[in-house]
Amino acid sequence: MDHTKELGQAPVGRLLWKYFIPAIIGVLANTLYNLVDRVYIGRGVGALALSGLTVTFPIMIVAMAFGMLVGMGSASLISIRLGEGKRGEAEKILGHAFVLLTGISLALTALGLLLRDPILSLFGAGPETLGYARDYITIILLGTVFQGIGFGLNNLIRAEGHARIAMVTMILGALLNIILDPLFIFVFKLGVGGAALATVISMAVTSFWVLIHFTGRKSLLRLRSRNFRLERRIVREILAIGMAPFAMQLAGSVIHAVFNIQLIRYGGDVAVGAMGIINGVGMMVVFCVIAINMAAQPIIGFNYGARRFQRVKKTLKIALIAATAITTAGFVAVQAFPAAIIGLFNRSDPRLLGIGVRGMRIILAAFPVVGFQVVSSNFFQAIGKARTAMLLNMLRQVILLIPLVLLLPLVLKIDGVWLAGPLADTTAAAITAVAIRREVNRLNRWHRQQIDVPEPEGLGPDSRHW
Repeated sequence: MDHTKELGQAPVGRLLWKYFIPAIIGVLANTLYNLVDRVYIGRGVGALALSGLTVTFPIMIVAMAFGMLVGMGSASLISIRLGEGKRGEAEKILGHAFVLLTGISLALTALGLLLRDPILSLFGAGPETLGYARDYITIILLGTVFQGIGFGLNNLIRAEGHARIAMVTMILGALLNIILDPLFIFVFKLGVGGAALATVISMAVTSFWVLIHFTGRKSLLRLRSRNFRLERRIVREILAIGMAPFAMQLAGSVIHAVFNIQLIRYGGDVAVGAMGIINGVGMMVVFCVIAINMAAQPIIGFNYGARRFQRVKKTLKIALIAATAITTAGFVAVQAFPAAIIGLFNRSDPRLLGIGVRGMRIILAAFPVVGFQVVSSNFFQAIGKARTAMLLNMLRQVILLIPLVLLLPLVLKIDGVWLAGPLADTTAAAITAVAIRREVNRLNRWHRQQIDVPEPEGLGPDSRHW
């Protein structure tokens, strides 16, 4: 069975599991990019260096946001076009994605280097941490084009049905980073700059790997120069669908900046370092949920385009259950062993341990509902409803979280900073539940009206309603 045919015919549960395994392996490997940097910098350079690294996160998130804008927007669109049987159109989208990712990445490098110091100061870099932040982000900015191509186009590898190749892409970069980090930091004594150099080299290797795939024979879609000429219609479609994850990531950059400013005000530079650890641990769990999204996206997009709505609902249901289970397990771990987790990054600073343990327990208190919210937002993006997806993401990260981060500390001091997260997560999840229920009801109505295509034989439970 070829990759596109199985998206529409293989049993949903088995298919989702098949796509999830390489996705989770690849995502966890990719998570090591940042975690390894934090562990080695925290132990090899110090707590202030870790705080300096945390200050750079908003800039790095902006670069990733543009990669998601083009990469995930193109991936969702390609899945839908393949479901509609429009392979030529899908190949055009690939060419457009490559050009957009390259151009945007180069522009971000130039702009970032020009405004580097003012931005770092704005995001919370103080006299003790500015030097570390500058050393790290300068090298990272020079490698932005590799991150854009490698991260962005890897979404398209998965969209065409090559989940294992997408996994190898992420593992390749992570393993190389793990090898180079201690070499540059401890052997060559390059400090935070060495960690950044290791990351950029790893990104470069993954970007070349992805390009080799799309110019080779294994790819369903080929990267052809004739598709590099941009068409306004395709660009508009890519950006419209990719706007939701872009807005989410961009909002994440603003949130990081606001958190850093508030943490410095109420807890000092060490509190910023603690937040860097908490973010790393939290993202380790959230990236597992993102792996579920990666597995579900091509299945949902293809079957939505093919009008097999029962398979769409089945995929969504399994994804929601799995994501909730993962975030609940993460919640139990961080509540039970916060000191041990903080100690993995730095054991020599008791202030970091004290602030980090309390902060981790409070800010991740609503973790069980995060998986539901993330998967539900991705569902709307996968079926091409970009406005709804963006609204749900902005609700959690901007509309609710920013006011809470600014207002709660006025009464609760640093605990108010930590408490803003779980309050925003819980409220956003409740509103998202209403939106997802309405969409499922709409799919049920379409099915009853016999609009969708009859299911292939032998799919068993796929024909059942929720």
